Amino acid sequence: MKKKVILFSSMLILGGGVHTLSVHAEDAVYPSQGSITFEEDTSQTKPVDPLNPDNPVTPTDPDGNEVDPDKGTPGPLSLDFASDFLFGTQKITTTNEEYYAALQSYKKQGATDLSTGPNYVQVTDKRGTQLGWSLSVKQEAQFKTAAAETLDGAAISFANATAVSAVDEQYKPTINAGATETVLVPGTETTIMTAAEKQGMGTWLYRLGDETTGDKSVKLSIPGKSIKLAKEYTTTLTWTLASKPVNE
Repeated sequence: MKKKVILFSSMLILGGGVHTLSVHAEDAVYPSQGSITFEEDTSQTKPVDPLNPDNPVTPTDPDGNEVDPDKGTPGPLSLDFASDFLFGTQKITTTNEEYYAALQSYKKQGATDLSTGPNYVQVTDKRGTQLGWSLSVKQEAQFKTAAAETLDGAAISFANATAVSAVDEQYKPTINAGATETVLVPGTETTIMTAAEKQGMGTWLYRLGDETTGDKSVKLSIPGKSIKLAKEYTTTLTWTLASKPVNE
């Protein structure tokens, strides 16, 4: 009888020990918060590398002279840069000819040598509204000399256009309404890139070509029958960034 009592007492002690180890204090919980507020940025945005839009660059002419940085517009919706199209010096001919604009020259940060890349136009949306925008271009008049002598029939055209950015592709604007080539008509405004609502935030480039096609993406076509004087001919392109998509 004693033997049974002792055995039962030992089991009870071991069981009590297990229950004592499972008892603990209740966890203390306290909530804290993180917060950040953004506002539109009105500062000027620097041009970026057309082949690597994460990196800012300093655009130049082919001789290395820096482009006036104040040509870019400030503000939360800005037109930061547009390439000049330089078709060089050509021989007078009586046949139909096509000439291509020189590549855009620029200096990378910390570099002394010039780099070249596709011609491009850069826009930035820092409004924080996701309302969209549209980019258009207008050739103000036909190519003319300083004496107003016209280069009849000359036509600028863009090919291989793409929207390029460091921003995610899901926010990509539409190029040329899906057209593969855009031919400018003097005196007519043409929409070339459109960001619908919830598109086009951040910095975007209307880039003409890439590493392999950039030198054949801005073309000047001139009929052989056009009278060509031994003079320089120029024209002005006006780029306009509107605050809403073109279809609104």
